[in-house]
Amino acid sequence: MNLISFSDRLSKFTMVLAAVLTFAVSFLVLAAIIGRGVFDTPIHGTAEMVAASIVIIVFLQAGYAIRSGSMLRADFLVTHLPAPVQRILLGIGYLLGIAFFLMIITGGWEESILSYVENEFEGEGALRVPSWPARWTVLFGSALAILNYSVMVYIDVFKPELREKELDAEA
Repeated sequence: MNLISFSDRLSKFTMVLAAVLTFAVSFLVLAAIIGRGVFDTPIHGTAEMVAASIVIIVFLQAGYAIRSGSMLRADFLVTHLPAPVQRILLGIGYLLGIAFFLMIITGGWEESILSYVENEFEGEGALRVPSWPARWTVLFGSALAILNYSVMVYIDVFKPELREKELDAEA
């Protein structure tokens, strides 16, 4: 298995995990609403669980969004430029994406380790949610984003014929 297919499979897997988590969170919110409104028994800690889950969902989907070309980009001007200039600008954008996610990793590495070692929790009262899963998912998702931006640099800048094959396969 080459690096491109590995990143594609891993990105799709994390996207499916994020979708399952989204589905579970929606049922948690629904149960909390029904529990509070109908039975007057709220599910304690729903806000903390949803807050942590949103961070996890976003970073699990980031790699797939990058690899599928769905990440936000303003290409209304770039599409009117010659192909070599487009590839250079794509490469610059991808390198900026790599730098951004690398800063997230370097900035969050120590805090992620400490949150696990010191058993850090979010929330007060009836339910306290551990914060390390969200912190480590941010690091993992950022690493996958870097991998996928690197794959995109290879495909779009150095091997544009591979991108044409991918687009043909999708059509």
